[in-house]
Amino acid sequence: MSLVIAIDGPSGSGKSSAAKGVARALGMRYLDTGAMYRAMTWWMLSQGVPVEDAEAVAARAGEPVLECGTDPDAPTISVNGTDVSGPIRTREVTNAVSAVSAVPAVRERLVALQREIIGDGGIVVEGRDIGTVVAPDAPVKVFLTASEEARAQRRARDLAADPAVTVELTQAEQARRDRLDSTRKTSPLTKADDACEIDSTDLTLEEVIETVVRLAKEHAATG
Repeated sequence: MSLVIAIDGPSGSGKSSAAKGVARALGMRYLDTGAMYRAMTWWMLSQGVPVEDAEAVAARAGEPVLECGTDPDAPTISVNGTDVSGPIRTREVTNAVSAVSAVPAVRERLVALQREIIGDGGIVVEGRDIGTVVAPDAPVKVFLTASEEARAQRRARDLAADPAVTVELTQAEQARRDRLDSTRKTSPLTKADDACEIDSTDLTLEEVIETVVRLAKEHAATG
């Protein structure tokens, strides 16, 4: 398929697993735009840039070289040639990424790179502003959500290796990030008017994937 499938939603809603599953099922490429913002955040932290200082972040946003692999079975993300797939998933990066993501210079650079990767399509793209900003003309748009409790439990499982992580702590940090992402001036997290909303709270991953695949096939049949 040559179309673009946009999957947006808050953290813990299951975007990554669903998007990769859809890409596999349809033989498409996969792009995790959140990983790109995390990679930028990881680089800023590694360089000692104060991430709450928007001017300081903007001043250096053009420096790191980011490369993204689009194989849904083995997605990759590197900064200046270094694989950062693991380091970008730490709590430190998670709690700093909203501040970095809110900087217009960061979003401008990464949105341009995302559009370059999307190219002529054939890709499932997940993030927070895909259907509204990055690919507003995407023919298939999904807004994936879930209850706060379900999302916190999922994120806590992802961070199980950190002994300091609890569901309660994860939910509090998640609520803070949701608030920051939804209220930022540049490309806030919001549902596109023409997106199909899917609440994954009581759905299995397979059911979510099947729903999105059906939407894609319906579009292909009528488009």
